[in-house]
Amino acid sequence: MTYSSYDKVFKQLTQKPTKLGKYKKHNTPKSRSCGRSIKRCRRCGRIRAHIGKYGIHVCRQCFREIAVQLGFKKYS
Repeated sequence: MTYSSYDKVFKQLTQKPTKLGKYKKHNTPKSRSCGRSIKRCRRCGRIRAHIGKYGIHVCRQCFREIAVQLGFKKYS
């Protein structure tokens, strides 16, 4: 189950509190201390293609948009 569709089921289970509790127990995303899901883009929230060097913490797509503002030059 993706992290975006996790909260959508709550609307259906509000009338059934025991089933809601069981659903939360077994389907909540794990709290992680390391790995890809911890490092997210500051601008768009994307998990993959993360650039964390120099404390930038953006994905490569957002980096291409704001690279000139950050002071990077394109040489080719």
